[in-house]
Amino acid sequence: MTSGLRVNPVSHVGDQVTVRGAGVFGLACAFEMARRGARVRVIDIHGVGAGASGGTVGALAPHVPENWNPKKQFQLESLLMADAFWSDAARIGGGDAGYARIGRLQPLADEAQIVRARERGENAKTLWQGKAVWEVVPMREFGPLGFESPSGYVVHDSLSARACPRAAGDALARAIIALGGEVLIGEAEETGPVLHATGAAGLQDLGLQLGKNVGAGIKGQAAVFAFDAGDMPQIYAESLHIIPHSNGTVAIGSTSERAYDNPQRTDDQLEALIARTRQICPELAGAEVVDRWAGLRPRAKSRAPMLGAWPDRAGHFIANGGFKIGFGMAPKVAQVMADLILENRTQIPQGFHVEDNL
Repeated sequence: MTSGLRVNPVSHVGDQVTVRGAGVFGLACAFEMARRGARVRVIDIHGVGAGASGGTVGALAPHVPENWNPKKQFQLESLLMADAFWSDAARIGGGDAGYARIGRLQPLADEAQIVRARERGENAKTLWQGKAVWEVVPMREFGPLGFESPSGYVVHDSLSARACPRAAGDALARAIIALGGEVLIGEAEETGPVLHATGAAGLQDLGLQLGKNVGAGIKGQAAVFAFDAGDMPQIYAESLHIIPHSNGTVAIGSTSERAYDNPQRTDDQLEALIARTRQICPELAGAEVVDRWAGLRPRAKSRAPMLGAWPDRAGHFIANGGFKIGFGMAPKVAQVMADLILENRTQIPQGFHVEDNL
């Protein structure tokens, strides 16, 4: 539950705020604080989107509408905020995040899956507040990426969206600068409250400082095909995301690897994903693979985003643990962290606090 408690009347609106980390959490929080009037400085020694946020997939997809919990509610609210959030970033900074709420298709294997999916659709009518649908529909021609469904039916949800990760980072950086903020590569002075949104490396550093395991980087690998599928819905089949992007490509991903030799190197596991994608969508069989990516995605111990004040370090805050859902969670993460840092008001739900990972 969110408390909405105002801790004290002090406000940092109009003051300088430092954000360490130019991934989607850091940039989204900086953008939100800048448009509330804070003077924002983003610092990243490697540059915008140098970590997990420089990947290629960009699937903004909801959890299943059942067994509702604070994480699913937070994600729902964030996905419903996304259109206005990314539109504002584009309007202010002139960049294009490649965002579109294109929906998602999931093939259903048999009658049992159809029944379960229809039950979830009834749940969605209430849980998604009538603002999106989860429905079972006959398999038909949804667009140029043809695929098979063994039962002849698919789940279609209208809540899922896509964003081009690298373009989204650039769009947020442009908007921050347009609002009078700074996005700096390298080291620079910290002034004012400091938000640490430093991804997998930040989780490791935090764990060392606190003497506890608070999370880890999980390697993922992804690829991009040169194939223009327009705005057809994304596909989720055989645990694989297939995402049509607005720049005339289709991104696929991803692996999830706890053990690895080199976090930035692609290998046979990605080649297996590429081969499986071509089996699922034969139209991609002759499409050129124009990008391959590997990197570490930060997963907090609680498996929810880690948000809040840095324990025993006054004036320092943490936003980390986006893992696979960082882009989908970013608008709401930005909102609650701006509330906390600028207005000393906590709207962070149960399970998301830094202390929930200790």
